Amino acid sequence: MTQIELQEAEKQFMKLVEMAANGEEIIIYKNERPFVKLLPITPSIQKREFGSAKGLIQMADDFDEPLADFEEYM
Repeated sequence: MTQIELQEAEKQFMKLVEMAANGEEIIIYKNERPFVKLLPITPSIQKREFGSAKGLIQMADDFDEPLADFEEYM
């Protein structure tokens, strides 16, 4: 985590943005008190991974058997 005063942050703004984009947390102080926090935006959509649900889903042995309630429709 990087901490910096506002006047110095104004001079190094692009450097601080790059640092935040690379995962660094930046806290900017104004009058010796925390004022602003720069954080990277993490993507909310995760990449799908084939087989990631393996073992989590179980299907009943009689899954494809006809239902007794629907015999008259068959």
